Amino acid sequence: MINKRLLVKNLLAHNDENSFYDKKRFISIGEKEGKGKFLKHVCALANSNPANNSFIVVGVEDEDNKIVGVDFFDDSKIQNLVNAYLDNPPLISYENIPFPHLPEGKVVGLVTIKSIGKICSLRKNIWKYYGGSVFFREGSISLPKVFDIELKDSNSEAVATIEQHAKNNIELTLDGVIDFLNHRHKDLESDYKVFKEQFVVCWAGNKKVVNGETYFYRVDIELINEQVKLFYSNLDEVTITYNNDSFTTIEYVQLGLAAKQKYYPLEKVVINFSENGTYQITSDLLFDPPIHDKEELVRIYKSNNALVAKAKKNTELSIAEVKQLKYLADSYLICFLNGFEEAKERMENARKILKPKYPRINASLKEALRVLRKVKYS
Repeated sequence: MINKRLLVKNLLAHNDENSFYDKKRFISIGEKEGKGKFLKHVCALANSNPANNSFIVVGVEDEDNKIVGVDFFDDSKIQNLVNAYLDNPPLISYENIPFPHLPEGKVVGLVTIKSIGKICSLRKNIWKYYGGSVFFREGSISLPKVFDIELKDSNSEAVATIEQHAKNNIELTLDGVIDFLNHRHKDLESDYKVFKEQFVVCWAGNKKVVNGETYFYRVDIELINEQVKLFYSNLDEVTITYNNDSFTTIEYVQLGLAAKQKYYPLEKVVINFSENGTYQITSDLLFDPPIHDKEELVRIYKSNNALVAKAKKNTELSIAEVKQLKYLADSYLICFLNGFEEAKERMENARKILKPKYPRINASLKEALRVLRKVKYS
């Protein structure tokens, strides 16, 4: 079992960027340029490593390898994105790795890429890259290749050594549990469960009971053995259930127009643990988007646009307008789900405008875009 925090440290300490490893300050797959660059690197790493894992570490300064972290990135559908744009897509995962010195909510992203042993290529045009393009790694750079395209195994031994040095042990597991329960979340209700005598899942959050159902908010869930953060949110609520074989969460999002708020189940995630020291994570999208009257949404959509435009001019907002901002993310998201395709771009632009003065509104917009991302790639 690999401790992913140790794996990140070993990659940063012993290897500069090369044909099986890349590092990024951040990735942005919400826009065409960022999506195109990400897919190019995934394609190149898969083709350059047909027989072993390759990695992208996200949240690291390029010049000095300083770990600065990125926001927790909850995107269990990243495989769907890769499948949509690549032929012979590799198996891919994005994991959030906590580091003790990072602020709450900040993690290091670890993208693991596993080739299926066939040449990977772009299926269709994306940004400035053409469909049919094939990329390989040359040193630390992902470059297109037209001639002599063949898969060669040259990194298996190096990657196997790095992964071996990142093996977990009982001391690291115990330290992780104690740190989670006694230090990082001493102000929240926290608990843990051991599965199959080898896996430890810890969770923390504020608890509330509604109609006999227990919900958690301000939730943090980690698989301690691998130092992987499974879920983190200051806003959404989850239910947690488990038995001897599995750990299940159902995430709910609060959504509505103005004060008419309602909780909607968003996604169910189940971790099934096996006796042979492996586990499987499955997720099902449960979201059934609310449908609203088109005329009402047109009015709200125009009002939102005018409000953001006013904020962009640094015009002082009235008390009523500041209150309206509270529901900006919800109403934009509902508009998008009801056919207003430009609402996504409006949300992204609103984040840039409102972030300096209204950080809470920026946070709610970020959460809305996360929900949209899950829905879009399912």
